[in-house]
Amino acid sequence: MTTDFSQIKYDVSDHIATITLSRPDKLNAFTGTMMNEMIAAFDLSDADDDVRAVIVTGDGRAFCAGADLSSGGATFARGGSDVQTDAGVPRDGGGMLTLRIFESKKPVIGAINGAAVGVGVTMTLPMDIRVASTAARFGFVFARRGIVPEAASSWFLPRVVGISQALEWSFSGRVFDVNEAHAGGLVRSVHQPDQLLPAARAIASDIAHHTAPVSVALTRQMMWRMLGADHPMQAHRADSRAILDRGRSADTHEGVTSFLEKRQAVYTDRVSDGFPDVFPGWDDPQFA
Repeated sequence: MTTDFSQIKYDVSDHIATITLSRPDKLNAFTGTMMNEMIAAFDLSDADDDVRAVIVTGDGRAFCAGADLSSGGATFARGGSDVQTDAGVPRDGGGMLTLRIFESKKPVIGAINGAAVGVGVTMTLPMDIRVASTAARFGFVFARRGIVPEAASSWFLPRVVGISQALEWSFSGRVFDVNEAHAGGLVRSVHQPDQLLPAARAIASDIAHHTAPVSVALTRQMMWRMLGADHPMQAHRADSRAILDRGRSADTHEGVTSFLEKRQAVYTDRVSDGFPDVFPGWDDPQFA
């Protein structure tokens, strides 16, 4: 299945949705239109039970070269979007995207094919796994533009790479190569350009063909949300609710039975049917 957008491409095949940033003549620079289209694409992937994993990549030489700076010095003056917080402050558009990725019910793999700078790198932080091409370059360049890290990266980046590495990259604002990104824990693995998407699809395919979709969706949310927990008891409570719910499910019966019978499992529970109430306040409006 292919869906038409103007600044991204969205394609589904073999249970994998691929979102491709597609402004190659502008190095896939980020715009409000791209933000809205990416959010819409994640809405599509969440609603489609055929999709078991999502890959995000870029068209052409870059992954995303950051915000479109065609407005010059006024680029960041409006805050990034027309949507406002309760206090009347315009919401950062990159943050609206990263929060939507954070809420994804499907695992998300970033296949970083080239330059990923500014919002081009911060948008990858809530993705679960990042693989990169040897041609990739990265930069948290905000201090060199007179602004600060955005896209909720002050929350995500230290959790991905640790506080000291996050601060070093953010203080300097310099662009660094893929080997430094790999050594710093930003990317899982480095691949030749022609092997990048096959590597990403191999990871996605392993998830898509061997796991229970509801279990994966719950696991994703449990792991990410527990990064902000104050005490392991919060995880214990969530685990207990999830184990009880899943333990009574058709998927668990199938998972155990197929293992004992030494055959491939066929999972029938659907993500679109909803989740158990693992986290009290899961749908709290303050996080919407």
